[in-house]
Amino acid sequence: MYPFARLFWQFRKHRKDRPLGLFEEHVSRHICWPWDLDPWRELNNGRTLTLYDLGRLPLGRRIGLLEAMRSRGWGLTVAGSTIRYRHRVRAFDRVTMRSRTVGWDHRFLYVEQSMWLSDGTCASHALIRSAIVGTSGIVSPAEALEDLGGKEAQDTLPPWVQAWTEAEALRPWPPMSGPDTP
Repeated sequence: MYPFARLFWQFRKHRKDRPLGLFEEHVSRHICWPWDLDPWRELNNGRTLTLYDLGRLPLGRRIGLLEAMRSRGWGLTVAGSTIRYRHRVRAFDRVTMRSRTVGWDHRFLYVEQSMWLSDGTCASHALIRSAIVGTSGIVSPAEALEDLGGKEAQDTLPPWVQAWTEAEALRPWPPMSGPDTP
């Protein structure tokens, strides 16, 4: 089940935090609970992606994106992700999550996130590609960011993000194997 109570708690906990600039970092703290574990008694890989929502959505509120989307009737969806898992997160481990916007292109907004153990070890690092969607499809990030008064200059995406987007563009869609493939 989606951790709605934890998401509500993160919004409540950060409700008085100062607004952030578009490229500033949101820092949040979380606990790995027993229901977050897989059979090997570590943070489940799918749950990790869900927990990253708990940092990304408050980031969106603090930069003003959620309010701009709400006023226009827009939504936000994950359109792709890549993640590296490097260290185990076990039950009751406390992690610090860092979330920040790294840029956008003509269709997507890119957010970098990482989880850090209390000893300073990075447990995982994710890049999330999000699409802002309206009734007629994907909304250009430039249009959405205008609503933020965002006249902040946007440099090109970092090379590692550009390389990932280029590799994703080469990936066949729909997948070659499908329901009618032997």
